[in-house]
Amino acid sequence: MHMSAQSEIESRAACGVLTIDLGALVANYEQLCRRTAPAKAAAVVKADAYGLGVAHVAPALYDAGCRDFFVAHFIEALRLKPYLRSDARILVLNGLLPGSEGDCADLGIVPVLNSLEQVANWSATARSRHVTLPAALQVDTGMSRLGLEPDEVDALLAEPARLSGIHVDIVMSHLACGDEPAHAANVRQLGRMKAVRERFADAKLSFANSAGIFLGDDYRGDLARPGIALYGGAPLAGHDNPMRPVVRLDIRVVQTRTVPAGAEIGYGASFVAQSEMRLATIAAGYADGLPRHLSNSGAAWYGGVRLPIVGRVSMDSIILDVTALEPGTLKLGSMVELIGPHQSLEAIAADAGTISYEILTSLGRRYDRRYLGPAER
Repeated sequence: MHMSAQSEIESRAACGVLTIDLGALVANYEQLCRRTAPAKAAAVVKADAYGLGVAHVAPALYDAGCRDFFVAHFIEALRLKPYLRSDARILVLNGLLPGSEGDCADLGIVPVLNSLEQVANWSATARSRHVTLPAALQVDTGMSRLGLEPDEVDALLAEPARLSGIHVDIVMSHLACGDEPAHAANVRQLGRMKAVRERFADAKLSFANSAGIFLGDDYRGDLARPGIALYGGAPLAGHDNPMRPVVRLDIRVVQTRTVPAGAEIGYGASFVAQSEMRLATIAAGYADGLPRHLSNSGAAWYGGVRLPIVGRVSMDSIILDVTALEPGTLKLGSMVELIGPHQSLEAIAADAGTISYEILTSLGRRYDRRYLGPAER
């Protein structure tokens, strides 16, 4: 079957529509660039560009001027490279697992070195090839996740031969509480980061994530690493979101019904109708990235009307209370909004007891994904 015909069939058959606005994505990147200037802004495109499709997202950001792209794993770097031109730089946040160093060097990908062992492996690769290889060096300033401990930084600087064959282009760390501007950990981490940066005077500093960009000039360094803000997520908790929404999610109705008082609804009979109700079952569930914790908590929207979720979220379906709508409003194939003008990414995440990152990266492959180009902003 011809691919375009297959695509048309899949579009009609999809359980819903996930619209990804690349114009809004680019506008967000441009806003972040203005905020970081004169420092530069990279783009974090790990987890398939936060679930939105790196094959579409990375070229759009490249065309907007981005030249530094961060992924989490080397396998993501391999998959990203074909979508970028040769002047783009790809950096691997988790560094390299043993055995990948040669491939990484061959492809010109830059590892983030998080341990003395990773430093030793990268140095050995460079020395075996009689070349100097670039790297970023991550230090742990208080998150206890990735990066060299203070005594390991001391050991590295006390024995310069450990860095033989390595050019440290970037020194970096990661904010643990950047989305909470008043948190004391931010100031502590900033002080530790500044102290380390002084010991690597020739390296660029990369410290600010999405939230860090909004904490002020001290945090921005030379290369900011925005992630969630690019994709429309709020960079700071409890503050107005200055970013443009990038995603919209609409789900199809597969059945409507009227049930009497006393009807048990969904798995486990966790919701019982107190009076006659009209229900609509929609064609997505936790297999599509709509968490089970939305059970009896979240909602969909239609025409400005909130439609509460009743009963448990199933793998492939969710039941809505549509009593507030006029009878017959929703029919087989009608669309309801899960993410959009009436319900932000943060709002649905809050109803699910999670964060916007988890919602975005969980959105499944059964949706019809529609990309709006930058020219369509």
